Amino acid sequence: MTVATNLATAAGDRDPRSGLRAVSALRRLLEQLEAMQVANARDQGWSWQEIATELGVSRQAVHKKHAKR
Repeated sequence: MTVATNLATAAGDRDPRSGLRAVSALRRLLEQLEAMQVANARDQGWSWQEIATELGVSRQAVHKKHAKR
């Protein structure tokens, strides 16, 4: 199993402490993956609008979040 799979499983744990820790770790992992893919898209010449469309957010939101990286 991968780390993400283990975390997803733990997020469903009946123990709230374990589940919440896993949710928090998944959130951090998701943020890292998003940043990596946005950088990848920008490196390949994607516009902020194209990235925003794929993420289901506004162009302004994705630009504000990722433009400084």
